[in-house]
Amino acid sequence: MTATAPATWFQRFLLPGFAFKAVVIGGGYATGRELAEFFLPSGPWGGLAGMLLATLLWSLVAAITFTFAFVFGAFDYRAFFARLLGRGWILFETAYALFVILILAVFGAAAGAIVTALFGWPPLAGTFLLAAGIAGFAAFGNASIERLFKYVSFMLYGVYGLFLILALTAFKDRIAVGFTLPGPAMSGWVAGGITYASYNVVGAVAVLPMLRHLTSRRDAIVSGLVAGPLAMAPAIVFFICMAAFYPQIGSETLPSDFMLRRMGSPAFHLLFQLMIFCALLESGAGSVHAINERLAAAWHARRGRELGPGSRAMIAGVLLVGCMFLADRFGLVALIAKGYRGLALLFLAVYVLPLFTVGLMRLLRAPVAIELPATPGPGPDMAP
Repeated sequence: MTATAPATWFQRFLLPGFAFKAVVIGGGYATGRELAEFFLPSGPWGGLAGMLLATLLWSLVAAITFTFAFVFGAFDYRAFFARLLGRGWILFETAYALFVILILAVFGAAAGAIVTALFGWPPLAGTFLLAAGIAGFAAFGNASIERLFKYVSFMLYGVYGLFLILALTAFKDRIAVGFTLPGPAMSGWVAGGITYASYNVVGAVAVLPMLRHLTSRRDAIVSGLVAGPLAMAPAIVFFICMAAFYPQIGSETLPSDFMLRRMGSPAFHLLFQLMIFCALLESGAGSVHAINERLAAAWHARRGRELGPGSRAMIAGVLLVGCMFLADRFGLVALIAKGYRGLALLFLAVYVLPLFTVGLMRLLRAPVAIELPATPGPGPDMAP
């Protein structure tokens, strides 16, 4: 095996969190639609409480997931659930397939809405443009996806920071008023936080290929704990700004576009929409890459060869075209409202509950001597 360079501090502690953020931020998060769906009904203060609860849950699940994956060398979801559920791994694979179909359809719908809002193009133009970008990055494996996560993350945090400055300048008084208004169902913040965290927490499994740089349990725990705040910080910034137009903004299909038009800055409007498109790109690429890595490991176990860029691109293309056609049939709001709550319960049953019971028990029993520096390659129990 060719010697590889030592893992950097960024790769060990921040890359997993950036990758987790990349998977959860697409679609309704980036446009503000999910925030309006799950948090705004509890009012501004209740919504913030729900978001902090979701952040805590993400961090706990990510820390345990990353540690379990490191200790047992399970760097794709097939290997991970073979260790966690045994023959029951197929339950997660079924749930994840449903998740990917749904989120790619949502991403396609969001991309189409963005392109239509900006340029007046047909929604399918935005959908296929996004699909081509995802397939292009997914074709070249881990290195390509890691670069995408890194540079889009820098762009994303910078744009959200600028968004906060402009929103406070334009809507400061309205935001203050918004936080004085009670939510009609503030007591629902617990349910909103748990539901939102539950279906998105699967992102911790989707980013397992990014954990190959970890060198110790400490790396895994720290990177998992920071993943929650890294993923939720932009959402909190956006949600605070949404309070300026509470409660009417809750009925907007694209809350981001609603607010940007009222800022009166066409140049920043264009930049923000470009950032959302890039967020959709990294989210979709992360989800598709997880499937590619699962298939690549099985291919390597059976054939003893790596899955090449052409095969990866073909798998991604077939998956994307099949899923994103749903975006032309259903609206963004309907997809989120009807599909995500069911997925939340499904992932609680086949992932979170086993992780906090069987997973923790096996981690506590695993000898420290099992730990080795993470290296690229197929994990154990990889035969399909």
